[in-house]
Amino acid sequence: MSRTSQPDPELTHRLTRRGMLGVAAGATAATLLGAAATPAAAATETADKTSGRGRPVLPPGRLGIQLYSLRDKVSTLGFAPVFAELEKYGYDEVEFAGYTQGSAGPITLAQLKRLARDHGLNPIGSHVGYYSDDPNAYTFAQNLTKVLDDAQALGLKHIGTASGPFRYGSTVDAWKRAAEEFNTYGAAAKARGMKFYQHNHSEEFSFATDNPKVRLYDVLLRETDPDLVFLEMDIYWAYSGQFRFSKRPDGTPAPFEPLNYVLRQPHRYPLFHVKDGVSDPANTYGYRMTDVGDGDIDYQKFISAVTRLRGERLAHHWQAEHDQPAESFTFARRSSAYLHSLREKC
Repeated sequence: MSRTSQPDPELTHRLTRRGMLGVAAGATAATLLGAAATPAAAATETADKTSGRGRPVLPPGRLGIQLYSLRDKVSTLGFAPVFAELEKYGYDEVEFAGYTQGSAGPITLAQLKRLARDHGLNPIGSHVGYYSDDPNAYTFAQNLTKVLDDAQALGLKHIGTASGPFRYGSTVDAWKRAAEEFNTYGAAAKARGMKFYQHNHSEEFSFATDNPKVRLYDVLLRETDPDLVFLEMDIYWAYSGQFRFSKRPDGTPAPFEPLNYVLRQPHRYPLFHVKDGVSDPANTYGYRMTDVGDGDIDYQKFISAVTRLRGERLAHHWQAEHDQPAESFTFARRSSAYLHSLREKC
């Protein structure tokens, strides 16, 4: 496997995600589009990683991409060229990280929905902020009705946030309070035929400041209604959390396996972020982010374990993501080729 070092500052990711589509790429459209190879080349590139001739590990029609990974292309080229590339690479779905397209000009939600459909892409979800001090902010806490109106206009089945439940702090009661708000958002989404979800980073697996024996992620699972609040496990950040928080603050062991959370309650995880990393114990987060297939996370094992559960093969959606790809079209192409190459072992 290749080893590409990429910065992965979790705090920067959190702070910049809500303003993701305002970044200029500084390159021409022709150069950007020219950087993307053909699907055939992508398949050849990862052929050595194919695991036999069995059934594909990746369920048909369930490969998506979080458009945050392609924010540079969206902000300079617009959605149309980006969707055209994703269609070539074999993607089935997209998860939004904002509905504007920078220098490419304005676009309505109806146009955006139609554009995705025209390229065979199903808009599966979207990330929106949890709360803000600005009463007019586009967040669940400040503008729930508008957020849900827009999601409904796009035909989304899921609408969620990549913000952690830290609004009121890191105590057990603080997370119970946040969970109550998540239940409210979940009920409002359910009334419109959608699922509200929360996307984790590694900090969710830390311990409550007032009770270091309690993992905060367990509070979130326990205090949210399983019929109203769902989870999008970012697998990379979950394994980063495993690296960081397998011991309590006093040093006593507290091991956990991210996959086991899913296997215990698979219905709570309709969405996943498929993000890869090279193990690096010297790194604060335990990994250096890289393209999917170039890292040390065993996606054949993870995806197979979930999709082999009875009735679960088509119940989940797998969204490729990289917070800071060296070249975002290349990341999208290579990640799709790798995931499509995986085969279940005979």
